[in-house]
Amino acid sequence: MRHIISPTDLTVSELGELLELAEEIIEDPTKYSDVCRGKKLATLFYEPSTRTRLSFEAAMLNLGGSVLGFSSADSSSAAKGESVADTIRVVSCYADICAMRHPKEGAPYVASIYSEIPVINAGDGGHNHPTQTFTDLLTIKNLKGRLNNLTVGFCGDLKFGRTVHSLINALSRYDNINIILISPEELTIPSYLRTGVLEANNIPYEEVRKLEPVIDKLDVLYMTRVQKERFFNEEDYIRLKDTYILDTKKMALAREDMLVLHPLPRVNEISVEVDEDPRAVYFKQAQYGVYVRMALIMKLLEIK
Repeated sequence: MRHIISPTDLTVSELGELLELAEEIIEDPTKYSDVCRGKKLATLFYEPSTRTRLSFEAAMLNLGGSVLGFSSADSSSAAKGESVADTIRVVSCYADICAMRHPKEGAPYVASIYSEIPVINAGDGGHNHPTQTFTDLLTIKNLKGRLNNLTVGFCGDLKFGRTVHSLINALSRYDNINIILISPEELTIPSYLRTGVLEANNIPYEEVRKLEPVIDKLDVLYMTRVQKERFFNEEDYIRLKDTYILDTKKMALAREDMLVLHPLPRVNEISVEVDEDPRAVYFKQAQYGVYVRMALIMKLLEIK
């Protein structure tokens, strides 16, 4: 039995196999429509979610399985004070696999220690979001044809953005990756990523404050929202929330084959006028999230 708590819990080879399976599912989803019949996925979401929760549920239903769970801590026994450890012990009696989102970093890891079923981290605080990372990698691989020889720009909230942290971790294992970090001073990446991942793996990177001077260098632009729920006071959030807005003027400076990714939800950091640009692939990215989660459920349940 395996758990997925971090994007690096899979080796590069295993991740390659996962993405290959996801691409096979894209080509012929009906081939896999009954492989999880009789299996149950528990979705334990202690924090609000639309795409991640629904894509997990869609993935299991597409595989012929069923879903049970809760969509907020208030509707679970956590409201009564039940621990994560006790919850997962009980859920292990009901389901075959579990996806957990929690506002506290490390909560899915704690669950994995006590679980009798595979646990998938569906986002823990500002720490990790491995299945979003697998989604991002599938999007890049499928549309770019490679996961090496890339210059990737991360723009917006790089301090609290768990999707950014996860993807940087994952990309660090591929050859000839260059990273450009675009954020205000207050929202730069945590030092553990800078020193423990980028510098430790000799990955070239630069940190800048403006998007326009570097956008023409990018193969992939990963936009993020400034997350109100991660701030301790509203004044800082209001001051920083509109720092970067991607519009058609900025897109005109970019390469013709640059991809724009976003984990969503979008607030106003990407103008709706950009949606019509063929380089804007964030809604296709959301669809890929279903396919990669289908592949991951199959892998963890050891279904051929």
